[in-house]
Order: sequence, then C-alpha cells, then structure tokens
Amino acid sequence: MDSVIKNRLSTVELNPQQQSAIEPVGGPVMILAGPGSGKTRVITHRIARLIQAGIPSWNIVALTFTNKAAAEMKNRLATVVPDNQVWSSTFHRFCSRLLRQHANLVGLGENFSIFDAGDARKVVKQAIVNLNVDIKNYSPDRLANEIGRVKNAGVTVEGFAPRPGHYLDTVIAKVYPEYQNLLRISNAVDFDDLLLTAVDLLRMAPDLRQMLDQRYEFMLVDEYQDTNVAQYQLIRMLN
Repeated sequence: MDSVIKNRLSTVELNPQQQSAIEPVGGPVMILAGPGSGKTRVITHRIARLIQAGIPSWNIVALTFTNKAAAEMKNRLATVVPDNQVWSSTFHRFCSRLLRQHANLVGLGENFSIFDAGDARKVVKQAIVNLNVDIKNYSPDRLANEIGRVKNAGVTVEGFAPRPGHYLDTVIAKVYPEYQNLLRISNAVDFDDLLLTAVDLLRMAPDLRQMLDQRYEFMLVDEYQDTNVAQYQLIRMLN
C-alpha cells in the first residue's frame, strides 16, 4: 500500500506551498488560499501523506459542508489511497451518525426523525398557536430562521437571553422552548439541532468524547473559514 500511495502522490504536481502543506505529520496545519487554487486537492493529498506515514485511515476524519464536496473528497482520495477507511462527511451527516449511536444520552429514540425546513416551519406555527403569543409582524419563516441562527451560534434554550429592547428576542425567548418541546414530543430534531445536540452530547458524556478524541487522531476541515460557532465547538471537542 505504501508504494502505491508513493507512486500516485509522485504523479501529482503540487507547487512548493502546497507541497509544504502536505508534509507535516504532527501538529495543526492551516491552508489559506483563494477559490479554485487546489485546497481540496491539498487536503486529499495530506490525508494520503498521513496514511503513508503510518496513520491508520480509520483514525482520520475529513469534514466539509455539502454532500457534493464530501463525495468529491472521497472520490479523489480513493484514486490515491484505494480501499481507505477515512470518514469523509458533511458536518451534519457526522453529527447525525453520532446521535444515532448515542441518542438515548440526549433524550432521543434511535429512530428519531430529522425535520427539514418545511417541517420546522410547521412546528414553529404550532408553537405560536400553543402559546397564543403576539408575534407582531414577524412571520413563522422569520422566527424559524432566527431560531436556526441562535442554534448555529451554539445557544441552547437554557442559554438564550433576550437583548433589552429587542422585541424579536422576546418572541424567540417564548417560542424557542415550546418549539424544542414539540420537536422532542415528535422524537425529532431539525437540521440545526444535529450540530447543537451533538455538541451537548459530547459535553455530557466525557468518556464518549475521550473515546472519539482517541479514535479521530486527525481531523481535516475543508472551507474551515465558513464554520459557525456550533461547528467550531464540535471541532474543538474532538481535538
């Protein structure tokens, strides 16, 4: 396998800066480059270099933002390291799999549903009806988007505090808890919950966090600059 990787790496032309990014085996590496400059290729070949250096492929996880990007990374890596066991995934798919395996620790059934934007909007509407709250001129879509923004900032129901003088925050402070309550009654999470709940899981289960930290010795993140707070918290907990 080592000779296969070496031969395939040698056929790829990398500039000196790209070459320097794939060589270090220990410690963090950050790649700053513009669109179309080959960042994904560098990440792919850094993974191959780690495997060539003796890191088991199942100890490596590569995270990105879209299914298309994750599939591209997986396919590129397969051409350099056939039959590798690197977990190439989106953040949300990674968290979904983690929650499926440990759903009981966060009060979910293992067969929980993942609600899309349309489903989430319906739940927000139901929460408004249940509370009989005056939402002024704010639409259910606006409230659903705001709850998503709050979750992406890593803020749970317990941690949310309305800003003085912000009526929208006052509405969210009422709707957010009821929205979460309705999700749990349905044994469901929304798309943003996948991240927030996974972070909560790792906070509540230090043994699991330690096990994952040991399992995923190397974590590579494509388009790292686009991570939100919840994604950053997840990365930090696994490093």
